Amino acid sequence: MNLIAIQSKIYEIRGQKVMLDFDLAELYEIQTKVLKQAVSRNIDRFPPDFMFVLSEEEFERLRSQIVTSKGRGGRRYFPSAFTEQGVAMLSSVINSEKAIEMNISIMRAFVMMRQYFLEHQELAEKIGALERKQFKDIYEALDLLLNDKQTEEDWKNRKQIGYKKA
Repeated sequence: MNLIAIQSKIYEIRGQKVMLDFDLAELYEIQTKVLKQAVSRNIDRFPPDFMFVLSEEEFERLRSQIVTSKGRGGRRYFPSAFTEQGVAMLSSVINSEKAIEMNISIMRAFVMMRQYFLEHQELAEKIGALERKQFKDIYEALDLLLNDKQTEEDWKNRKQIGYKKA
């Protein structure tokens, strides 16, 4: 599976980039139940900053984004979300060649997303600085126009612009 396909399975929930148990199980080519059992047998390896269970509201919001069906069967439990560290920890509890291969790809996807974000953040800051520099006079003029504190005296004492009459 390519990195773009993996990146499409990384969501932002609670301000963190995470992957969901059913997506990870699909990538590892195991059943979600098997993944959850491996995690529950090693739950001490998954503190809240590595893994958390989605609330009903979070799951419903996510369901509308990823268009999962409400079809037959359904879920008994809400999905678990694994942060980058949680995904790395999964490699120690799910020991198959496919899991190791996919974990390497997933770690690369997380790194690429972080680099992409940082590059775009730097670019946005540079554009913002350029705008402030280029449009400084316009911003100052707008501030003057919007500032109601100017008095008639200020208008009389302002510097004249244009030609002087001879």
